[in-house]
Amino acid sequence: MNLLRALAAVSSLTTVSRVLGLARDVLIARGFGAVLATDAFFVAFRLPNLLRRLFAEGAFSQAFVPVLAEHKNKTSAEEVRGLIDRTATLLFLALAATAALGIVLAPLVVYVTAPGFAADPGKFGLTVTMLRIVFPYIAFISLVAFAAGILNTWNRFAVPAITPALLNVSFIVGVLFFADHFRPPVLVLAWAVVAGGVLQLALQIPFLLRIGLLPRWRLDWSHPGVRRILKLMAPAAFGVSISQISLVINTIFASFLITGSVSWLYYADRLMEFPAGVLGVAVGTILLPSLSKYHADANHEEYARLLDWGLRITVLLAVPSAVALAVLALPFIATLFHYGRFSAQDAWMTQQALVAYSVGLVGMILVKILAPGFYARQNVVTPVKIGVLTLAATQAMNLAFIGPLKHAGLALAIGLGACLNAGLLYRILRRQSIYTPQPGWPVFLLKVAASVALMAVVLFTTMGEPAWWLHAGWRHKVPAAFGLVVLGALVYGGSLLAFGFRPRDFSRRGAA
Repeated sequence: MNLLRALAAVSSLTTVSRVLGLARDVLIARGFGAVLATDAFFVAFRLPNLLRRLFAEGAFSQAFVPVLAEHKNKTSAEEVRGLIDRTATLLFLALAATAALGIVLAPLVVYVTAPGFAADPGKFGLTVTMLRIVFPYIAFISLVAFAAGILNTWNRFAVPAITPALLNVSFIVGVLFFADHFRPPVLVLAWAVVAGGVLQLALQIPFLLRIGLLPRWRLDWSHPGVRRILKLMAPAAFGVSISQISLVINTIFASFLITGSVSWLYYADRLMEFPAGVLGVAVGTILLPSLSKYHADANHEEYARLLDWGLRITVLLAVPSAVALAVLALPFIATLFHYGRFSAQDAWMTQQALVAYSVGLVGMILVKILAPGFYARQNVVTPVKIGVLTLAATQAMNLAFIGPLKHAGLALAIGLGACLNAGLLYRILRRQSIYTPQPGWPVFLLKVAASVALMAVVLFTTMGEPAWWLHAGWRHKVPAAFGLVVLGALVYGGSLLAFGFRPRDFSRRGAA
């Protein structure tokens, strides 16, 4: 399997999903703005969306895939089937209980995650109502993640990559065609979440049937593989998802700020998640099965080389993405969201949060590459220790930054916390000799830095005045923003080519 080709396929399909996600956010911003109703929805959606990231893009994959890959490589097909059946049964029971408990305890959950809303009974009540509607999504999306883990282990990367697009399709259809049928109309967003979860699970079932691995009911708490997954899963959730946990805590802080703060952070986070998903999630997804296979075979040299490949690809693509996001923050926000009820003030406030997020974007993506270096080895203790330290440092920065920087300070704290997390993961991988950098890194970094600097200068001098972006119509802004993206890509890519980079230099095969 050619990993570069697999990465291109997964990234392309993920890009489709992220583009649809931006389209949904454009519609939400235009139809609802950044007001009380959207603040309520984003808080209600935060918890299930957090679990989507934990399961679909983090902890469940990190715990389940290494154990599944080990069984696939070392045991019979019947043993593998038994592991899948028993894990699915236990997971289903846990999810049903979680969803039911969440619906019952929704007022308490809102009070804990957004205590500032308690001062406004209408806002608090609307948030509770929407949280009760969306809570079953946790069950659906967790089962989707389980199916994705199986498909990825069998190198069926395409289906899990495109599956998230169905949630965005559900939002778009709901906002365009059904909002007027709800009172208040914002409730359509909550019901769209549930519909999206059902659609995602329905899409993956035929592909599990095709490879003969659709789970069957088989309850067995004592199966050693299941017990190992459970042992790995809880700490893995914490270790790989510190930035997401910080986002929830940020919501608590933001709930005490002025109305709109939660929404500004949400829209900035959505733009930041575009490159984080397309790059970080895609690279981490294709790395984990091969890393797990190399570990099972005790092939330490190829293990280190594969990690090195992942880090180079990340630096090559994530650094220019972060810089471009910071330079073009206002043009992007104005092009996508500054319509209808989303005001110029909302655009400026979101721009502040996005620039702050961009500071830590590379760190956020690197965590998704470095953490599998531990989890493929079924080492959960080290990332958890790092996670505890990172979470504490992030909250200290929240307290330090929220006063002078308001909502942007919360975004900056998350970004810096992610950089700390990535730095500590990297240091320990080196210290334990799990990863040894391949030759050529200093020259590689110098060439990337020079190319990024040239791109930044060109974009900054050609993007135009902020007033134009805030007053021009969408027919002018959309092609202008697209032109800037193309210009940045051409300048950066052209500079890399001039420095001698070629696509074949990054070609690599994964574990068979």
